[in-house]
Amino acid sequence: MISLEQVKLLEAKVAKAIEYVEQVNAENAALTSEKAGLQAKLEANKKRIDELEVVVMRFKDDQGRIEDGILSALNRLSQFEEAIEMSLKEKQGGKKAPAVKAPAKPKESEQPNSAEVFFEIPEKDTEENGDSSAEAELDIF
Repeated sequence: MISLEQVKLLEAKVAKAIEYVEQVNAENAALTSEKAGLQAKLEANKKRIDELEVVVMRFKDDQGRIEDGILSALNRLSQFEEAIEMSLKEKQGGKKAPAVKAPAKPKESEQPNSAEVFFEIPEKDTEENGDSSAEAELDIF
């Protein structure tokens, strides 16, 4: 037969089992809530990643256009230098053209705009042209 002690032991074990179930249900609810919060944070992070990927792609496109612009400008400058050298060679009757040198630093009142670049044209033979000007500046921008 079942004794009173066995019933009390069974009752204690059932109460303990109910306590564990309630504790597990509370943990489950907390984890479910945490999961929802983490999913919301994940969605926000995914959205931010997508935005940053767009920014990176624009940056790469802009960088490529900047590089193309610089290469184009360098190419145009090279063509300009070649044209000047050819012109000088033709004007000097086949003589080797002197190198293009930087102009002397102008006075403060004569300082060019920082966006402008000036080249000094080498001195020409006065006998060929009858021109006595020793220096001239050429604005390429």
